[in-house]
Amino acid sequence: MESFPVISMAKLDGEERGATMQALDDACENWGFFELLDHGISPELMDKVERLTKGHYKKSMEQRFEEFASQALSKGEELDAGNMDWESTFYLRHLPVSNISEVPDLHEDYRKVMKEFATELEKLAERLLDLLCENLGIEKGYLKGAFRGSKGPTFGTKVSNYPPCPRPELFKGLRAHTDAGGIILLFQDDRVSGLQLLKDGQWVDVPPMRHSIVVNIGDQLEVITNGKYKSVLHRVVAQADGNRMSIASFYNPGSDAVIYPAAALLEAEKEGEVYPRFVFEDYMKLYAGQKFQAKEPRFEAMKSTMETVSAHAVPTA
Repeated sequence: MESFPVISMAKLDGEERGATMQALDDACENWGFFELLDHGISPELMDKVERLTKGHYKKSMEQRFEEFASQALSKGEELDAGNMDWESTFYLRHLPVSNISEVPDLHEDYRKVMKEFATELEKLAERLLDLLCENLGIEKGYLKGAFRGSKGPTFGTKVSNYPPCPRPELFKGLRAHTDAGGIILLFQDDRVSGLQLLKDGQWVDVPPMRHSIVVNIGDQLEVITNGKYKSVLHRVVAQADGNRMSIASFYNPGSDAVIYPAAALLEAEKEGEVYPRFVFEDYMKLYAGQKFQAKEPRFEAMKSTMETVSAHAVPTA
């Protein structure tokens, strides 16, 4: 099998730009995932984020998780492990309005560092969207515009820890799913593995690499590209040893953004719309109850709402 795509953004500025853009296009089209090096976020900032995230888990979340784990394991045969995830999480919202100052139990240093990290990730996400526009042959800024809605994009972070699991054959760290949103940027543990994606019917490990950012395509980019780039099933496998850190940031459309295949792509490919037109918030309401199910029925369900969406889409520039 081909090796997992790893892309150095430093090569975009030199003679290897063409080959690097081709590698990016191939990763989006054939993998739905890739790993970025030389992405512009300083190693020092990433080290601070990792240190404070792991410290926060130990101080504020570990005991609660251990109580949950003890209760879950004590149920034995009665346990519905297939509908549970072996993870400890909390969420931060950055856009359109930040809630970092309101999240309890966060040390002020941690709040400050996560705000700085979110700003860097937002810039990286928008740079990537423009690179995707270039590869797709559509106007620069189109994807950012498609995400904008009336209040700009939504952007948030899921901070997770996957503690050691004494029964990894029984539990999933996180059940298989595609991501509902736009483009996802993950800062993952470089020592403890567990993230896998489904490619050609086989589960493939996403390799832990120090100071890398793992990127994956969400359902909304699949719709906008009319299926040229596809979201991919992925999961986290529970590990018997090691506590895996995962900081996943989701750069998504605004809640009222109207999502539909880009007209320029339909014209270039001489195809009709394969995917539906819908309001992002409506899709998220459906996804909330169907996250761990196949995405195709979600797309089909959204087609039935197409008539209720205004033909006048949110401007994309």
